[in-house]
Amino acid sequence: MKINTALILCAGYGKRLNPLTLEKPKPLLKINEITLLEKCINLIEFLGIKKVIINTFYLNKEIENFINVKKFNLNIKIINDGKKILNTGGGILNMINSSNESDFMTLNPDTVWDKKYTDVVQNMEKFYFSNKIKNILLLTNKNLSFDKKLKGDFNLVDNKIKKDDQNDLIYTGCQIINKSLFESYSVNNFSISEVWNELIAKNRLYGYESSEEFYHLTDLKVYEKLLKNK
Repeated sequence: MKINTALILCAGYGKRLNPLTLEKPKPLLKINEITLLEKCINLIEFLGIKKVIINTFYLNKEIENFINVKKFNLNIKIINDGKKILNTGGGILNMINSSNESDFMTLNPDTVWDKKYTDVVQNMEKFYFSNKIKNILLLTNKNLSFDKKLKGDFNLVDNKIKKDDQNDLIYTGCQIINKSLFESYSVNNFSISEVWNELIAKNRLYGYESSEEFYHLTDLKVYEKLLKNK
């Protein structure tokens, strides 16, 4: 079994990157002349996933125009959040509802994705299907983060995610999730962390650790430093 559809979250305001994001959505900011969104789509292509759903809200026409002009070799569908922004959970559910698939990979374009992630994401996918689980998050140690201000979100014991007083692992912005986890939810503004917290309470949220260096566009200062380093 494998993932056939990837979801990319592109609806956010990117306020911490103002003034750059006043006229351009964060996924269209560039690193080495390539937009974050294109880097994300390139990784999806490396993974052999053929279908992509992108959600939009803020400056949605900019994203739509970019996709239309680029003419990627993938089946890309754009879903707008609607009249109100849906946050990560509502946005994912809204995208999932437009597909007949059961399992999805989700990616945040805030992370600078590239080809080097291919192996670890494919290994996470194998773990997901071979263990018949419903949700797995790609994590990395905070020591590998370019942005040293980022604090850990989780710890990991035997691939199961815990939250302790001291956490060493950061969520990279990539996960695999099953549609069934949203049965008690409707499409409105909620965070995906609500789903995660329910699973953590049942000891059923899984993680997979990446050893790649982690580059994430947290704010304007980090972006400016990234441009000098990447």
